[in-house]
Amino acid sequence: MKSVVKAFSVALLLAALALPVFAGGGQQSGGAAGGGDVIKIGVFEPLTGANAGGGTIELEGIQLANKLYPTVDVGGKTYRVELVVADNKSDKVEAANAVQRLLDSDKVHLVLGSWGSSFSIAAGEVIRDRIPTIGLSCTNPLVTAGNDWYFRVCFIDPFQGTVMAAYAYNELKAKNAVIIQEVSNDYSVGLAKFFVDNFKSLTGNPDSILTTINYNTGDQDFSAQLTTVKSLNPDVIFAPGNFTESALIIAQARQLGITTPFIGGDTWETPEFIDVGKASVEGAAFSTFFDAGGATSGIAKTFVDEYRKQYNKEPAAVTALGFDGYRLALDAIKRAGGTDPEKLRAAIAVTKGFDGAAGSITLDANGDATKSAYLKTVNGGKFVFKTIINP
Repeated sequence: MKSVVKAFSVALLLAALALPVFAGGGQQSGGAAGGGDVIKIGVFEPLTGANAGGGTIELEGIQLANKLYPTVDVGGKTYRVELVVADNKSDKVEAANAVQRLLDSDKVHLVLGSWGSSFSIAAGEVIRDRIPTIGLSCTNPLVTAGNDWYFRVCFIDPFQGTVMAAYAYNELKAKNAVIIQEVSNDYSVGLAKFFVDNFKSLTGNPDSILTTINYNTGDQDFSAQLTTVKSLNPDVIFAPGNFTESALIIAQARQLGITTPFIGGDTWETPEFIDVGKASVEGAAFSTFFDAGGATSGIAKTFVDEYRKQYNKEPAAVTALGFDGYRLALDAIKRAGGTDPEKLRAAIAVTKGFDGAAGSITLDANGDATKSAYLKTVNGGKFVFKTIINP
């Protein structure tokens, strides 16, 4: 502090100069247990609130990777990697606040997250021009649009919307559809739009979308919306949204006698979707990022085997993405020669052919990964792989 006597200040300065420094937002790494220095990776995920199920399983992948790869070698020196986890509480404002704390208070060198595009978009302005951030399963194009500091290891919604529109038209032979969207959720609204555009193109009919019905995060009763759906008798219902509300919608639709197929997006692949929907969600189909049964590469097998040992269950797709995002962060730190923000950002931007559990990662000019989609259905109370759709 400025009030400290000059002699003590000089002593502190000399001591500081004796320590190795990793630049990262102006901060200096502290000493780690065992004598090594620490590189901090911040993680912001919804660990409480409406989206906690998704954030929890995404975090599991990051934590598993940190357990398997707890250090990173840079310039002949080994650094311990510390995870600093912040709960964004399934809230857009809190997502921005959580990242602000990670940068200002925790002095992290890089950020991972978040499950939920809305939370990632909200955090975008905080990280811009300050610290590189790797999104894991946030698929809305706005996450990285115009932001050179945000990257991601997943495909994006224009592709996912194309995949599900093609599935509805080609596999389900649907000629018309109803959209049920979570209007308070950027992910849901964005994905619904891409589905609508592609479905209209495939059918050649601008009126093939019979109606778009809205609801809000946290809603429990969908009887009014579903009464409208029943009167329209669509060929298919596209309902991208949070796993809990989506499962409730499908369950209540079945109670009303609606037998129309429901299809959705990657957010459905959480245990809660089946726990809440039970038998009602049987046959529901959705696009996602990974399937353990298709794990053929060495790193994919390592991920699946180690996850089963650690958690005694099958990994979700977003868990694989969390695993990949952490490993890509370490790879970029090596290539950057440290954690200088600009050098680290540049290293991530030129990522090409990185071997991930959920597939090879090459980032385009927008910082987005071009990846294949896995189509799954609920069968016998489990998520079952159906097919792979390539870009």
